Amino acid sequence: MSPEAQVLVVGESIMDVVVDAEGTETDAPGGSPANVALGLARLGVGARLATALAHDAFGEAIAAHLGASGVVIDDASWGLERTAVARATIAADGSATYDFDIAWELPGAPALAGERVLHTGSIAAFLSPGADRVREAVAAAAGRALVTFDPNVRPALLGEPDAVRAEVESLAAACDVVKLSDEDAAWLYPGRAIDVVVAELLGAGAGIVAVTLGGDGAVVANSEASAVVPAVPVEVRDTVGAGDTFMAALIAGLLATDAAPATLDHDALARLGKRAATAASITVGRVGADLPTARELEHALDAATVQECLDAAACTSPW
Repeated sequence: MSPEAQVLVVGESIMDVVVDAEGTETDAPGGSPANVALGLARLGVGARLATALAHDAFGEAIAAHLGASGVVIDDASWGLERTAVARATIAADGSATYDFDIAWELPGAPALAGERVLHTGSIAAFLSPGADRVREAVAAAAGRALVTFDPNVRPALLGEPDAVRAEVESLAAACDVVKLSDEDAAWLYPGRAIDVVVAELLGAGAGIVAVTLGGDGAVVANSEASAVVPAVPVEVRDTVGAGDTFMAALIAGLLATDAAPATLDHDALARLGKRAATAASITVGRVGADLPTARELEHALDAATVQECLDAAACTSPW
């Protein structure tokens, strides 16, 4: 592993293949955990990825894509017969049908090697047999490093919400941070308000719960405080990778503070959320899961601060 690695990411890598109405195929490396590793590396946080790939064209393309940004892929990741694929076929009316060819297997539970954070989530946390190794890795890391989790629910690959919710809450008990989207929350906790979902996950044992709300921003909370984070104004071009960007920036922000997540006050939670939401706004402002670099994020945060000052001055001006 790279000696600079601060985060061990455990989870799937997938080649997304989109077939348009004319039959033209477009390939894009994806998979929520792989995107988080990519986002961390681009933010200057060393990331080691324990995933599942095959030595085929898709696997080599995914590895090259991640490696170009500095992600270190664990040697044990090369164990599949063929790399996982998610294929979307777009009809003339714009509707899409999906086909998944996904295997998730690990030779053993990935272990920390000095990293300060273990992150996992999405398909990797639920699809056997690899999910069993993920749970072993989480159990071993709890108390030794920060553990972060994004369920990133994929209903087509999961069972009934009640069973999945029990798994999510079981994992949350060992996690310092649980992040989910409002869509995840609606599927896992149908009919329940976001504040109720947050309370449920905090009650299960999570240190911090963050829920992204699309155009309505995000909520970041622990048992002591809660912060509502406004959305960052942006012309949305593509939401792919936005949640993964938020997660990566949240982890990077936590690494920059010495305080335990569960002890952060309102202002600290608000700063974390603002940073993560700003990073996500950069991703949705361009096509594809093109996650921002540290320089791009700092530039966007500086611009936002200037705009806030201008707005405040305009509000107080007697003219």
